[in-house]
Amino acid sequence: MNLNYKADDKLTEQEYFDVELISDVKHELIDGYAYAMAGANPNPDRIASAIIRILGNHLENSPCEVFTSDMKVKVWEDFFYPDAMVVCNKTDAEYYTDSPLIIIEVLSKFTRRKDQVLKRQAYQSLPSLQEYVLIEQDFVEVEVCRRANHWQSEHYFLGDEVRFESIDLTVPVEKIYSRVVNEDMTEFLAQQQKVINEANAG
Repeated sequence: MNLNYKADDKLTEQEYFDVELISDVKHELIDGYAYAMAGANPNPDRIASAIIRILGNHLENSPCEVFTSDMKVKVWEDFFYPDAMVVCNKTDAEYYTDSPLIIIEVLSKFTRRKDQVLKRQAYQSLPSLQEYVLIEQDFVEVEVCRRANHWQSEHYFLGDEVRFESIDLTVPVEKIYSRVVNEDMTEFLAQQQKVINEANAG
C-alpha cells in the first residue's frame, strides 16, 4: 500500500508507526512530519551491500549486529533510516534502535545536504554513537567522523584503508566500491588490469 501524507499532517509517534508498517514507501519522521525516501539505484545498493557484508563478517562472533536500511534509528522524537548501522546495545524496541555504535549513509545529490547537516547533527547527539560514515556514490570518497576526534572529518580515497576504530576493523577503500560503476572505479580497475597484463607479458 502506498500512502501519501499531507504536508500539514503532523503525526504522533504511534500514528507514524501505524502508517509506516503498512506502507510500501519508507518515510522518515522529522519534527512530526513524514518525508518519503528517494528510490534506490544500483550504486548505493552495491555500496550498502558491500559494507554490510564486510561489517557482518567481522562481527560474526561478537555481540554487535549490522542492520540494513530497514531498521530505523530514533533521535529525540525523530526517526531515520540509515543505509547501515552497527548496534551493540540491544533495546526492547522492535522497529528501531536509539543506541547505534556506527551509522553509515551513502550520499546522493538528493540526500547529501540532509545527510551532511541535519542527520549529522542528530546522529552525533546520540551518546552511543562513536563513528558516522558518509560514502559518496558518484566518485570514490569515504568520510569518517569520530567522537574520539571531536567529530572532525577524515577522508579516505582509492589506495587508502578506512579504519573503523570502534570495532577494530580496517578495510581497503576499493573493497567498499568493488562492484560500483563510476569514473574513479573504472579508471582504477583499468590500471589494475594493465598491471596484470604487463606482469603476465613479462
